[in-house]
Amino acid sequence: MTETIGRRERKKAQTRQALADAALSLFLERGFDQVGVKDVAEAADVSLTTLFKHFPSKEALLFDQDADIEAALIAAVHDRPAGWSIPRALGEHILRSTTSSQTPEMAAFMRLIQDTPALQEYGRRMWMRHETALAHAIAQETSAPADDVTCAALARFTLDSRDLIHRSPDPRQATDQIITLLESGWPGTTTSGPR
Repeated sequence: MTETIGRRERKKAQTRQALADAALSLFLERGFDQVGVKDVAEAADVSLTTLFKHFPSKEALLFDQDADIEAALIAAVHDRPAGWSIPRALGEHILRSTTSSQTPEMAAFMRLIQDTPALQEYGRRMWMRHETALAHAIAQETSAPADDVTCAALARFTLDSRDLIHRSPDPRQATDQIITLLESGWPGTTTSGPR
């Protein structure tokens, strides 16, 4: 029985990967808006019903590593090097994921996302879905209550910082500045406000 379940799960994983690979190949070749889900299903040699069993939308075909991304964020908190703050660990994790996208394949994928507004928005929503899990990991690591608003704020600000790091001409400098802000807080100003 276990062997049958294992085989079934492997087959599902293979089908899912075939769909994701076919989608990426077609989207890079023709552009996201020029490819339909039927084209992807045909390229992967599956039915439309099978495609939608694995992916709820056309955009989801490109964002198939959601569980891995969340696990890596949580690991960045729990497995950080000794002496590193949580903001430092998360900032460095985001920087690594930004700079690891320098391979030609990843650069092409990132261009596809940046050139397609629907994918930009979907990718941002998918990324921000990790906020609750990340906030819980931060709360657990700091012995704060699970619903602690400061942990939620740190999770949100850290996740939001990814866009700033991606767009910066100097991602290392941007990361360091963001980490400093998150570790130390806003330095404030000496002005008394509007006159």
